[in-house]
Amino acid sequence: MDIKRLEEYARLIVKMGIRPQVGQQVIIVAGLDQIEFVRLVAELCYKEGASRVRVEWQDMPLNKLDQLYQTEEMLSRVEDWELAKLQYRCDTLPAYLWLDSDDPDGMDGIDQGKRARSQMARFPRIKPYRDAMENKFQWCIAGVPGVKWAQKVFPGETAEAAVEKLWEAILTAARANGNAIENWQKHNCRIHELTGKLNSLHLAALEYKSANGTDFRVGLMPDGIFAGAEESDLSGRKFNPNIPSEEIFTTPLKGQAEGVLVATKPLSWQGSLIEDFSIRFENGKAVEVKAAKGQEALERMIAMDENAPYLGECALIDYDSPINRMNMLFYSTLYDENASCHMALGRGFDVCVKDYEKYSHEELKAKGVNDSMIHVDFMIGSADLAITGITDSGEKIKIFENGRWAI
Repeated sequence: MDIKRLEEYARLIVKMGIRPQVGQQVIIVAGLDQIEFVRLVAELCYKEGASRVRVEWQDMPLNKLDQLYQTEEMLSRVEDWELAKLQYRCDTLPAYLWLDSDDPDGMDGIDQGKRARSQMARFPRIKPYRDAMENKFQWCIAGVPGVKWAQKVFPGETAEAAVEKLWEAILTAARANGNAIENWQKHNCRIHELTGKLNSLHLAALEYKSANGTDFRVGLMPDGIFAGAEESDLSGRKFNPNIPSEEIFTTPLKGQAEGVLVATKPLSWQGSLIEDFSIRFENGKAVEVKAAKGQEALERMIAMDENAPYLGECALIDYDSPINRMNMLFYSTLYDENASCHMALGRGFDVCVKDYEKYSHEELKAKGVNDSMIHVDFMIGSADLAITGITDSGEKIKIFENGRWAI
């Protein structure tokens, strides 16, 4: 890939994504095969005024070895140095960048039950630190091609050719084929215009219908709001948490979801691929799941904790989105979730409550924001999806028709 195009993408991630402040520290999480790109990003962070850039290198084959050979007791342990590291993040609030290049099949063959149980055991000790940092720092997730990921998306290609093709797809999805920063400024304005229209409707519920079997209604919080694209942390620092991002999203009211949602794309979750699946809800809770492939993984997902079977997000994305027009499966939630409308099981977003900064975490939960150790997006958008909004006065308004915006 031409270095000038990579530099433009790196500038987009730094200047529109995490936007490090003068004197702020930055943490970059990346795979071992991304050294050159990480160097580009790190230098740009320093030029923006970052005081320190620390890289936390990840390697999925090594992570897989841990899962294969460590005992469940060892995997479940949270060491004192890990807590000290989390406390340091709470104290310093660095900007956080995750460069995703994971192999979608990288965890095939491990004991997924052992993995899930160890994660569940670790979570209660980590959660207080996560809650303490919530909405207090800028963060961004962006994609960078890994060889295994590229060859999954483009099977039959040589490693070099597959990586080049995936780079092209990533840059197209990220609106980074020239004038990337200007493109994102315009994109943010359009998304904010649409969120303003949605918030002016005072919606109390959304109804979804599609010929594939989706027939679903979800309640919305009385003081819930829609958001999307550029966000602000509690100190007012702006950032774009996902590059790419086509979604306008809200957090639904916990306990109000009825009917069936049918997924329209496979889901890659923790190294397992879940395909041709549906989820049935009663009283807000997923009570039945069916999958042609990955049934065990899907059942394990909704059993991760007591709130995992409840919804944390409803996201609206036009079926004509740039990513969907590419007509390809990325096997990455970051990209596939931005192809069309999706839902998420698990944790909701505090920022989707009006004036959320005035409330404690417990008060936001009481308002209906779900709290869970997971947040897993799955795609439900289709060419014939209809979404009807029900206002707090009972009026019905077409939000989506034939998979596209109707407002």
